[in-house]
Amino acid sequence: MANVREVQASDITETVARLCIEATHFLPEDVVAALQRARESERSPLAKQVLAEILENVDLAKREMIPLCQDTGTAVVFVEVGQDVHIVGGSLEEAINKGVAKGYGDGYLRKSIADKPYSDRKNTQDNTPAVIHTEIVPGDGFKLKVLPKGGGCENMSRLAILLPAAGKEGVTNFVLKAVEEASGNPCPPVIVGVGIGGTAEYSMTLAKKALTRKVGEPNPDPEAAALEKELLEKVNALGIGPQAVGGTNTALAVHVEVYPTHITSLPVAVNLQCHSARLKEAEL
Repeated sequence: MANVREVQASDITETVARLCIEATHFLPEDVVAALQRARESERSPLAKQVLAEILENVDLAKREMIPLCQDTGTAVVFVEVGQDVHIVGGSLEEAINKGVAKGYGDGYLRKSIADKPYSDRKNTQDNTPAVIHTEIVPGDGFKLKVLPKGGGCENMSRLAILLPAAGKEGVTNFVLKAVEEASGNPCPPVIVGVGIGGTAEYSMTLAKKALTRKVGEPNPDPEAAALEKELLEKVNALGIGPQAVGGTNTALAVHVEVYPTHITSLPVAVNLQCHSARLKEAEL
């Protein structure tokens, strides 16, 4: 019988708080490198200037400890919990939400979460509750990923339940339409998360999870990786460009996640991430 490893709820809280602050101020190196490549490859002078200003903002945020964007987003937290882990001193959900409240308070980050969304829309004042995705995995590991998701790009999320006959062409057309209709709203160059298969809600989760992969890291499945490459070329051929000023870099990457689905169905979800692709992770 495996030994059970204890993880303190207080450690989870402190880690989440730290990740909230770090994510909103320090852009991941893979995203910075992708923006630099985009600047070098961009053919439009105006778009190249926009990319240079985006990179200047990245440096300024890090140097002056100013958030990368005024919209510090919904706190989306992905948790991998080993099945041999026991959380002590409080519940997982409570520990995460305490961490979000602490991080957004200590970091002087904008609080953007409204309770009673279709009526009062009263601000919760501490950016909680977080949106938490929990996955139970083998072993005794415990991993946290904090993704502050801005409203402008999240509003461009799209879901379609296609018929199986639509196939790859139907998936491709839906993704391209979603990006084209979004235009400048998600602050391109974007990362395009695509979830294919499962059920309606699961394909949306896949699309969001796809955004946590390092920029440009291909899906390990060759077929999905080939689709990612094809979609990226076609998205960039749309000519939307950085901040929709036109250009050859509408997206930094397209990440596709695939899951088996019902014989009568082909769910496809698109979740766009803005150029300020904020994400930090830690293991306890």
